[in-house]
Amino acid sequence: MGETAELDTFDRRILAALAFDGRMPVTELARRVGLSKSPAQVRLKRLEAAGYIRGYRAVLDPVKLGQDHVAFVEVRLSDTREAALRAFNAAVLKVPEVEQCHMIAGAFDYLLKVRTADIAEYRRVLGEVISALPHVAHSSTHVAMEAVKESGI
Repeated sequence: MGETAELDTFDRRILAALAFDGRMPVTELARRVGLSKSPAQVRLKRLEAAGYIRGYRAVLDPVKLGQDHVAFVEVRLSDTREAALRAFNAAVLKVPEVEQCHMIAGAFDYLLKVRTADIAEYRRVLGEVISALPHVAHSSTHVAMEAVKESGI
């Protein structure tokens, strides 16, 4: 099971149901996808073992947690050789305010999604943390006004 082409209709139904509700009991999952419990459980274990399901987690409400300021930061590096990319990647993984980090092919090198309590905290994180990451030469910030869609699949 190394490629998505190997997923059949039942596998895809299982993944879609779990993406919506990862805490669903196997009996309910089986009912929703049209299988009995045992085959659904076997498929679920196989999907987990093959890495299609990377884990289960609670989806927290960042607004209730006081983390409702979102900024997207374009980062340009001064050096894009492999060692510099590895150094940046390792360092950005340690920054808790960086919710997502994507290497980009285009006018800049990385796009970061940064979540903080407010603009003052964001300014501190940008100035003291992001700008100090290895090989950062330039950054440009875009502040999100509203999250229209944040879920995955």
